[in-house]
Amino acid sequence: MGGEPKIAMNIICFPNCLSPDVMAKILLGGHDKVKEAGALLVGGHTIEDDEPKYGLSVSGFINPNDVLTNCNAKPGDVLVLTKPLGLGIINTAIKAQMTDNETYNTAVKVMTTLNKYAKNAMIEVGVNSCTDVTGFGLLGHGLEMAEGSDATIVFDSKKIPVIKAALEFASMGLIPAGAYANMRFIGDKVTFKDEVPQEMRDILFDPQTSGGLLISVAKEKVNKLLEELKDNPTQFAVIGEVIEKQEQSIIVE
Repeated sequence: MGGEPKIAMNIICFPNCLSPDVMAKILLGGHDKVKEAGALLVGGHTIEDDEPKYGLSVSGFINPNDVLTNCNAKPGDVLVLTKPLGLGIINTAIKAQMTDNETYNTAVKVMTTLNKYAKNAMIEVGVNSCTDVTGFGLLGHGLEMAEGSDATIVFDSKKIPVIKAALEFASMGLIPAGAYANMRFIGDKVTFKDEVPQEMRDILFDPQTSGGLLISVAKEKVNKLLEELKDNPTQFAVIGEVIEKQEQSIIVE
């Protein structure tokens, strides 16, 4: 939403059957990302649990007048996505030990890239609306933006960046349960043109872990935004537009 993180606290659940060295590596990874984000790690809480869980409780600041919401997209806006899709499918393949090193490393790079860089770019330019793309997939979070803005979003499936191996895995039917849940929840609010292949439809419902930002920006500002994003560590692209409200909230071409 445009805020600046300032302090963070570790929250970790850890089983006693695993080596404390594993916990140390998890905590070191969290420390490094907090530092990269420009915040301070100031402590935390640890409890024993049957499986490892880790997260951060983060506090930050923003002027209330500068808060970016997911419900202020304007007809005529251009939509920019700042990370490729396919992480849920790739993670499913990783659990099944079906990925090669290149695919594994690509997924890790995408997930460990902070949205800080994309956020800084959009703050510099000034945009109308933004949402992160996480568990509800691109279509779920896009639907929230469309309905909240009383508009319709049109996605161009041929322009949406996707981690290369995700298309192959999707065509094999390697789809996480979360994607099917998303389909059941919002499928009737999405219209697909006939030429959109099934594997791409599945990817658009795919829940993302640490996905990118979906940014709605005025058409006259989009080139400046793309220029500001030129050093973004992950693939980004213009993927659609916002139009006046239609019968369906989401149209995929």
